Amino acid sequence: MMNLLQLRMAAREIFDETLRALDPLAALRAVARMNGSTLRLGEISIDVGNRKIYSIALGKAARRMAAEIDQLLGDRFSGGIITSNDSGFTATRLSSRWVAFLGGHPEPDESSLAAARASFQLLQRANEERALVIFLVSGGGSAMIEWPVNETISLDDLKATNRLLVSCGASISEINSVRRAFSAVKGGKLAARAPDCDQITLIVSDVPEGEERNVASGPTLAPPRDAPDPREVIDRYKLRTRLPTAIVQAIENAQSLEPATDAMREHLVLLSNSDAMQAAANVARQRGFITETAYEVSDLPIEEGCGLLIKRLEALRAKHHGSNDVVCLISGGEFACPVQGSGIGGRNLETTLRLTRSRNMSNTVALCAGTDGIDGNSPAAGAIVDGTTIDRAAAVGLDVENFLRRSDSYSFFVALGDVIATGPTGTNVRDIRILLAAD
Repeated sequence: MMNLLQLRMAAREIFDETLRALDPLAALRAVARMNGSTLRLGEISIDVGNRKIYSIALGKAARRMAAEIDQLLGDRFSGGIITSNDSGFTATRLSSRWVAFLGGHPEPDESSLAAARASFQLLQRANEERALVIFLVSGGGSAMIEWPVNETISLDDLKATNRLLVSCGASISEINSVRRAFSAVKGGKLAARAPDCDQITLIVSDVPEGEERNVASGPTLAPPRDAPDPREVIDRYKLRTRLPTAIVQAIENAQSLEPATDAMREHLVLLSNSDAMQAAANVARQRGFITETAYEVSDLPIEEGCGLLIKRLEALRAKHHGSNDVVCLISGGEFACPVQGSGIGGRNLETTLRLTRSRNMSNTVALCAGTDGIDGNSPAAGAIVDGTTIDRAAAVGLDVENFLRRSDSYSFFVALGDVIATGPTGTNVRDIRILLAAD
């Protein structure tokens, strides 16, 4: 039987190998081919002819995707704009045909606005040339490229609004419905600046399955027809009186975008949270663990999600009681985690902290982390806990309830040495939760 130390090591190895399986460059390379003048991306095929090809890459996975575009197109590639986070600029070399911006995250900044201006200029040129435009879109792009829908909205307004939205407990679809209302980039508005260009959007998705129009607030894709009404969202979460006046006015006056074009519009999802869960489950099975994936434990309120995780793990454990086998439960998605205090943390850190309160953590390890390597306002990806965590915390005077009230889960795990720190990973396909238990 594996002891706790071995279970902890196994959980971390599963997470690390899962991250390696989520490389956007490899995912794009697996579906991309250039044969003569024909470009094929999955089932999408287009005869490029002698047309120029431009690209706009945005988000946490932008750099790796952009590197493969360089390799795939070679001299056919005319140039591009990339806006990503710090890891993207140090991990992979790009050709001089790219103009790079270090976009803001989690809030837009001056560089985010500069990236938007440069993208508008590139798209104007591409439209005049009737070029092919390949958009590379990944999570985090909402902040890394931004432009307000009118001049009354300031950068400070944009920052304040994003802070409120991500901490109010709203779902990603609700948040994005509000973001689209005050943005000149989101909800297909970026792509609409090149109506005469054929366009292909390649996506590394950090949203629920089938909701790829919400990745980076959908700069190239029109919103879903059933998208929430932004006015109802700000009322539901009592934001109307807390948001900047210019933002509220933009929301009240928002109009849907109805682009009309005969040009090609295609998109392809390269990686998603399902790929992360499948990769984690494959790694666990290769180690001989009895593994189940709890697909239903996904986008839930955090307290409900934690309860279901323990319930599912207990059922799996009971089914194989006496076998001396290690059982492994995998889940993904993103729990809704409203911020209650002014501490440092995120939904993965809080999930692991809440799991310590379970009475059924004996011979059990839980690792919860974001595949982007960043959890909330912390520098960590997440944390790892086991059946000894609560006693070790009490021994050094750490009270779980106190840290939960202050939304300060990161500080709790730093004190115990149980933080999972990867740094930005260069990918972003939501969260992964790995629970291991032995008899």
